[in-house]
Amino acid sequence: MSRKVVFSIAVLTLLLALTSVSMGQAPFKIGIITGTVSQSEDEYRGAEAAAARYPGMLIHRLYPDNFMQEQETFIAQITSLAADKDVKAIVINQGVPGTVAGIRKVRETRPDMIFVIGEPHEDPEIVERVADISLIPDNIARGRTIVEVAKKMGAKKLIHYSFPRHMSMVELAERASIMEQTCKELGLEFIFVNAPDPLGEGGLPATQQFILEDVPRQVATHGKDVAFFSTNCGMQEPLIIATLKAGAIFPEQCCPSPTHGYPAALGLEITEEMKGNFPAIINAINEQIVGRGMAGRFATWPVATSYLVSVAGVEIAKMAVEGKINLNDMAAVQKVMEAEAGVGIEISRLSNSGRYYRYLIGSIIFGVDL
Repeated sequence: MSRKVVFSIAVLTLLLALTSVSMGQAPFKIGIITGTVSQSEDEYRGAEAAAARYPGMLIHRLYPDNFMQEQETFIAQITSLAADKDVKAIVINQGVPGTVAGIRKVRETRPDMIFVIGEPHEDPEIVERVADISLIPDNIARGRTIVEVAKKMGAKKLIHYSFPRHMSMVELAERASIMEQTCKELGLEFIFVNAPDPLGEGGLPATQQFILEDVPRQVATHGKDVAFFSTNCGMQEPLIIATLKAGAIFPEQCCPSPTHGYPAALGLEITEEMKGNFPAIINAINEQIVGRGMAGRFATWPVATSYLVSVAGVEIAKMAVEGKINLNDMAAVQKVMEAEAGVGIEISRLSNSGRYYRYLIGSIIFGVDL
């Protein structure tokens, strides 16, 4: 083959590459794995929003609803994304069991892969060593703030719904312990109630039915000044419905968010114009809560945490691939998260030099703060 032909082929290849980029094809790809709409809508919608922002860049996959029994399937999803040489980073939100094993598997062939983990379920210290960066609500601090908000809303007792699988998770168990201690300090009675695991025999329907039936029983026993909290996403909608009907108190969800349970429980339609517009969603919820005579009895955070981690996680992953962020720079990470959230965020590290970041956002009480 002559030098002229070789040169012509090289020029043509370069032109095609430049043309594909100019026509909108991303120079690299980012994989993102989230839960399904039925189990974890906020993180799913956050991935959709990120994909709309960067057309052609994201590959969106869903981890199985029954992820505890289908860890091999989940791990295969991670390795499948990594098999695409154009994928330079993978965002996993939530970091359900199997995440650490999946990362280690990928590292065997793709040590350069950047992993951003949202809401890790596995041991924090192990996750910190394996992932490039992790983002999670500060569950340790929330052990105190949830009780403080409940007290502010008039609660005399706090009921905490969970199940053994969640209580085997280090941070959730520690948060429950802190909630119990804070209740003692503030003069509230802490009541732990075992609920069916949505990954158990009856599935999510059994868990939701239990919540719908148990809340009125608890209110009949303890009165209306009881606050309800649960550790599972699938419990939030029935918990809001039952708490609202019983006239009790709801300080915040497991994953605080205006869109986590509230719209469905209140029969609110989130229009295309409202999607991602949290002030508009908050105002619509506030109108419903106040209109039902429940001002001061329901609260949440002003932004969806799981949605935030999806959009901020993709942004951080993109910047990391492009060399535009130092993942050890906590202030830089905080800046990205605040830009995506539109509100101030407190952020801290698990260890002094680690990249396992915990964040906290102030609560809003419907009918009081709006």
